[in-house]
Amino acid sequence: MDLFKYISKRLLTLIPVLLGITFFAFLLGHISPGDPAEEALISIGIEVPSVEQLAEMRENMGLNDNIFKQYGHWVKNAVKGDLGTSYFTKKSISEEFKTRIPITLKISILALIMTIFLGIGIGLLMAIFKDTFTDKLLRLISVLFLSIPGFWLAIIMIIIFCEKLHLLPTSGNGGIKHMIMPAFVLASSTIAMTSRVTRSTLIKELGEQYIVVAKSKGLSQKLATFKHAFINSLVPIVTLIGNYFGGILGGATIVESIFSLQGMGSYVLRGISSRDYPIVQGYVLYTGIIYVVITLTIDIIYIFINPKIRLNGVNN
Repeated sequence: MDLFKYISKRLLTLIPVLLGITFFAFLLGHISPGDPAEEALISIGIEVPSVEQLAEMRENMGLNDNIFKQYGHWVKNAVKGDLGTSYFTKKSISEEFKTRIPITLKISILALIMTIFLGIGIGLLMAIFKDTFTDKLLRLISVLFLSIPGFWLAIIMIIIFCEKLHLLPTSGNGGIKHMIMPAFVLASSTIAMTSRVTRSTLIKELGEQYIVVAKSKGLSQKLATFKHAFINSLVPIVTLIGNYFGGILGGATIVESIFSLQGMGSYVLRGISSRDYPIVQGYVLYTGIIYVVITLTIDIIYIFINPKIRLNGVNN
């Protein structure tokens, strides 16, 4: 029952967040520079549109209505799953999202798996072999991956694994082999950060009094590390990985462009460059909802890691 109350409370607090996301996603199209009507006319070959042509195009695009009427119409359609049509291609944005979201999700989920296994695994090794050569080497590697820009790492990987070793394809949609490099580039900095956070929190937990007492009663180092210290250090690690997965969609934009993947990132990039605001609005709404869902998921994971959080969440 406490769990149900906790989740219900969290859902209620997220409703105004969702409303705020819809408003700012819509407002983005109105405060952004440029005239969508002019861009639409230029795209059909009218280089210098007249005042009459601009007025007619704005009317056709619904840009002459007041902002609240436009917002209400947009929200009503968005609730139904209709995010409008592109100003230029005239294609349904929702349909485009349906074909592109699976591509972005495949990269994102593979990157998340890499982050969990490599980030936490390397962090455990660093903590277990604290201040040894292994620890120092892994810390150095983690600093390198935190420092290397994603686009530069992508180019280096293409040269090594595609051009030199011929192990992986350079670009395009396909099976798991097509996703390995984009996913690793997307995850590289967070793998490094996760490993460092895992190391520091685990070392801190291993130095706590309860671990010292447990060891004095005969508990082995292995059990002390994995059964007690690791579990108690999971909250900051889960927070980091959860926030990373929420922000992965923004990072996917550059990766998808480099590896020629027809996902969400490359789609919205074209929308931004052509001032196709309905695409940008739909993307902001989509990513905002993803953040809200992930935030709720992290909160639920917290209460299984540490039940005290559940009680505090219900009683406060």
